[in-house]
Amino acid sequence: MFAIFFTDAMDPFYLNITSFPTVVFTLLLLFCIFFWLFAVVGVVDLDFLDFDIPNTDTSVNDGLSGAGLLGGLLMRFKLDGVPIPIIVTLISLIGWFISYYIVHFLFEYLPFDWLRYVVGLAVLTASLYVSAVLTGFIIRPLRSIFESADQEVQKKIVGQIAIVRTSRVDKTFGEAKVDDGGAGLIVKIRSYSEDVFNSGDRVVLLEYDEDKNIYRVISESEFNDTSNTKN
Repeated sequence: MFAIFFTDAMDPFYLNITSFPTVVFTLLLLFCIFFWLFAVVGVVDLDFLDFDIPNTDTSVNDGLSGAGLLGGLLMRFKLDGVPIPIIVTLISLIGWFISYYIVHFLFEYLPFDWLRYVVGLAVLTASLYVSAVLTGFIIRPLRSIFESADQEVQKKIVGQIAIVRTSRVDKTFGEAKVDDGGAGLIVKIRSYSEDVFNSGDRVVLLEYDEDKNIYRVISESEFNDTSNTKN
């Protein structure tokens, strides 16, 4: 059954998937395949590639940071609200098909090798754009499902201790990890007033903002001091 993959008839296929720009999507798809295999056996979870999307003020104040730029692109193409691995997989798959068939039907007519790279760069850009737009339409009905499920879980962990996992947490930015008995739950957190926390700090999830899907937190020591004072 698998012998067909090793015949000469497959050579054009292998040539296409390893040619620029299709090779970019081929590598992304291989990454996605290994990710989902590891996810099935429990080595990683859907939050593995997740990150906090800074708001507009934070992005401006911090400059064009990697997270701010990528977060802005996700919002631009309406790719927020769904786990990043699903988005990357869909973009890789759609982009692979678009790029593959353009390479297959067009590139054999290009007379010069250098022209293939010039056209390939344009094909790569166009494929990424179209695949991002189509992915945004595909995940639209999934967004409400993930948001409602996420909020239902997160309402139940108010009062628990979390470990800061981003470089900082302030009133506009931050994430933390909560021990849920499994791989851990990643939540978006914000501090009160001007408090700032660093990676590894222990904080308490004190209040849940359902509209923004974030937690307001205070330090564990402050929470313990407040509890002891009341007692």
